[in-house]
Amino acid sequence: MAIGDLGKVYQDGEEIICEGEQGNCMFVIQAGEVEVIIAGEGGQEIRLAVRREGEFFGEMAIFDRDVRSATVRALGEARVLTVDKKNFMRRVHEDPSLAFRLVETMSRRIRELGEEVARLQKAE
Repeated sequence: MAIGDLGKVYQDGEEIICEGEQGNCMFVIQAGEVEVIIAGEGGQEIRLAVRREGEFFGEMAIFDRDVRSATVRALGEARVLTVDKKNFMRRVHEDPSLAFRLVETMSRRIRELGEEVARLQKAE
């Protein structure tokens, strides 16, 4: 999903999306890294993942327009491109394999989360 260097630059610690806010687009990391976190008990943060250049996040909003399930913020300087549903659909029409790659990545992430849940249940 490389689309040139058109994205916005975020500084270290700057929030790109915030858990609980309404979502209507996804993001592609053009440079740098971001962390995906959720609020835990007592206000502590739980890091779910680190995403790097070439990866995407916030993709669920393209499909369901529900509230964001996590906060994502820059780890160091990060350049991030915003992709709305209209642009995403245009790109899928140009390259249908893009949809397959997106589903493939989402499937892998769901499997990883399931494994993490199972690991945490065993630890209790």
